[in-house]
Amino acid sequence: SDHMENIYGYLMKYTNLVTGWQYRFFVLNNDAGLLEYFVNEQSRHLKPRGTLQLAGAVISPSDEDSHTFTVNAASGEQYKLRATDAKERQHWVSRLQICTQHHTEAIGKNNPPLKSRSFSLASQGSANSPGVQRRPSQNAVSFFSVGHHRLPTGKRVPIMQPDHLVDVREMMSQAEGQQRDLIRSIECLPVSGHLTSLDQDLLMLKATSMATMNCLNDCFHILQLQHASQQKGSLPPGTTISWLEPKISLANHFKNGAAQNFPTEINKPASVREEQSIAEPCQLTREPEEINPDEELEDISDDKEDDLGAVEEQRSVILHLLSQLKLGMDLTRVVLPTFILEKRSLLEMYADFMSHPDLFIAITNGTTPEERMICFVEYYLTSFHEGRKGAIAKKPYNPIIGETFHCSWRMPKSDVATDAGSNFSAHSPSEQVTLSKDLEGQTELDYYTVKFVAEQVSHHPPVSGFYAECVERKMCVNAHVWTKSKFLGMSIGVTMVGEGLLSLLEHGEEYTFSLPCAYARSILTVPWVELGGKVNINCAKTGYSASINFHTKPFYGGKLHRVTGEVKQNTTNTVVCRVQGEWNSVLEFTYSNGETKYVDLTKLSVTKKRVRPLEKQGPFESRRLWQHVTESLRDGDIDKATEHKRALEERQRNEERLRAETETPWCTKYFLKEGDGWVYHKPLWKTVSAAQTQQTDTN
Repeated sequence: SDHMENIYGYLMKYTNLVTGWQYRFFVLNNDAGLLEYFVNEQSRHLKPRGTLQLAGAVISPSDEDSHTFTVNAASGEQYKLRATDAKERQHWVSRLQICTQHHTEAIGKNNPPLKSRSFSLASQGSANSPGVQRRPSQNAVSFFSVGHHRLPTGKRVPIMQPDHLVDVREMMSQAEGQQRDLIRSIECLPVSGHLTSLDQDLLMLKATSMATMNCLNDCFHILQLQHASQQKGSLPPGTTISWLEPKISLANHFKNGAAQNFPTEINKPASVREEQSIAEPCQLTREPEEINPDEELEDISDDKEDDLGAVEEQRSVILHLLSQLKLGMDLTRVVLPTFILEKRSLLEMYADFMSHPDLFIAITNGTTPEERMICFVEYYLTSFHEGRKGAIAKKPYNPIIGETFHCSWRMPKSDVATDAGSNFSAHSPSEQVTLSKDLEGQTELDYYTVKFVAEQVSHHPPVSGFYAECVERKMCVNAHVWTKSKFLGMSIGVTMVGEGLLSLLEHGEEYTFSLPCAYARSILTVPWVELGGKVNINCAKTGYSASINFHTKPFYGGKLHRVTGEVKQNTTNTVVCRVQGEWNSVLEFTYSNGETKYVDLTKLSVTKKRVRPLEKQGPFESRRLWQHVTESLRDGDIDKATEHKRALEERQRNEERLRAETETPWCTKYFLKEGDGWVYHKPLWKTVSAAQTQQTDTN
C-alpha cells in the first residue's frame, strides 16, 4: 500500500515531429488506474489534456538513454516520456508498473472466464440473414468472436520453466488450429456481396494472424534452443538462432478470388508464343558483341513512377500476399504481382546510376590523390538520386539469366571540369589509335564517350555484372552485385552484396567501393525508398579512404534520406573532407581548408543515355526482352503484362531444367568469373596494357 499512493510531477512528453518534446504535468491516479496529464500544474483542476488506462498497459524503459520511457496502453495509444534523470525515471516506472499490475489483476478477478476460445463467423445463411446484411458502420472484424483462456481466480502465472515447453507447444498447436479455421472461414466467403473474402479488413486480419503465429513459432524455436543449451551447457557447434524457414507455400499466393486466369496456348498472343519459343540461349551466339555507339540514339522514354495506379486498386492482393510471408524471409524466389513493377529492368537501373557522366569523367581530372578521392565521393553520392524513377517505390524487373543491357553517353568536353594539372595531350597519336578501334577517326571529336554494358550472370543467386569505360580518359569501373531481398513486416529490405572497382589508368589508381542497402517502406500505403548502411571507398595506392553512412529515418524525429561521410588520409589519420546532407537533395562538402561547397542534386543536369533502337537489339537485350511487359504496363493492362512476364519466367525455368538434365553449364557472354567476383572480359586496363606493350616493342 505504501507504493500505491498517487504521484504527480513534470515530465517531458514527445508530441509530434513538429513540436517535439514538451513539458507537461502528469498525475498517476492509482484508484482509477489512470495516467493523466495537463498543460501545467495550475490547470490541474481542469479536464486533462490526455488520459491513459493503465490496465493491461506495458511500461518500458527506453534503450536510447537513461531518462526516457514509454507507456503503451492496451488500446494501442502510447506516451513517450522523459524524466530529468535516471533516478526519477525509475521512480515513475516502478509506480506505474505497480499500478498497472494491480488493475490488470483486478480485471481478471472481476470477469469470469469464457467457456472457450473460438473464432467463428456469424451466420452464413441466406442473403436476408443478419449475418450477411452488413451495416455500413460495422467493421468486418466484429463478425468474429474472440474469447481467451484464463487461469482460475487467485492463481498466479508461474515463471516459465524448461519442462513447461511441452505445454506451450500444445497450446500453440491449438492456436494454430484455430487460426487455420479462421483463414478457412474467411476464404469460404463469396467473392462478391456485402462481406467478401477480399474485404480489406478481413485480409488484414488474415495477414496479422498469420504474422502473429509465425512470430510465436520463431520465439518458441529460440526457447527450444536455449533449453537445449541449458541442458548441454552450450549450443551445439554450428547452431544459429535465427528466423525459421517459411512453412507456407507461396506458389498459390494469388488464390482466394485473386487467381490470374491465363489463356490456353492456342489463345495466347503471338508475342507470348514468341517469348516462350526463343531458342535456348546457349544455342544462340554467346560471343561478345561489339556495340557501335554511332548506332545508339538518345533515349526519349521517360517512365517516371510517380503514380500509384494499380497499387491502390490491388491492395487486397498485396494484403493477401503479405499474409503468406514471414519476418526475415528471403524474397528471391517469391513471384511478386506485376502491378508493383516499374517499367525497366534492374540492369537498366544500374545504368541510370551513371546519369552524371560529367562528374564521372571529372574524377580523373583531380591533380592530387586527395582531389581525386573527393571527386569520386561526390560522383558516388550523386548517382543514386537519378537511379530512382520518381518518389514511388516500385520494383524493377528481375533480369533473366543471360539478359544484357547496353547504352552510352556523349559528354561535350567543354562540360567536363578540367584542371591545369592534367595533361591530356600527353598520349602520343599512336597510343591514342592503338587503345581501341572505337577511337579511329575520332581524335577531333569534341565529346567524350562513356560506354556501359550489364549482364545477368547468375540466376540463383541473382548476380548482375556491369562495366563502364571512357577510353579517351583511360578510366573504367567494374562491379558485380548480388541482390538479397527480405521481408521486414511493413517494408522490404534489399542488400547489395558485392564490390565495385574504379580504375584510373592515367594515375595507376584503383578504388574499391560497396553499395548501400535499399528499403521500400510503407508498402501498404504510399511506398517510398530510402537507403541505409555504411559503405567504404578505399584506394590502397594513395592511402586515402572514405566512409559514408546512409541514415535510415528513426521512428521519432529525424530527417529523411540523410547521409554523412568523411574522406581520410589513412597514414596520418587526417580528415580532409566532410560531407553531410540528403542523397536526393542538397549535399554539403566541407574541406580541411575551411571552404564549403554545396551540390544541389535537383538542379544537376542529367545526360540522356543513348540506346540502340529495339529492331537492332538482340533478343536478350533488356528493352527488347521486356518490351511487351513494358508496353502493357504503359497501357495499364496489368493482366496482359502478367501474361507476358509469366511467359518469360516459364521459359527461364524450362531452360534451367534442360541445362540441369543435360549437365550443360551456363556460359556468360561479357563477364568472366574470377574468384568470388565477375570481371568484364575485355576491361580497359588490359587494353591499355597491351597498347603500351605494343608501343614499347615498336620503339
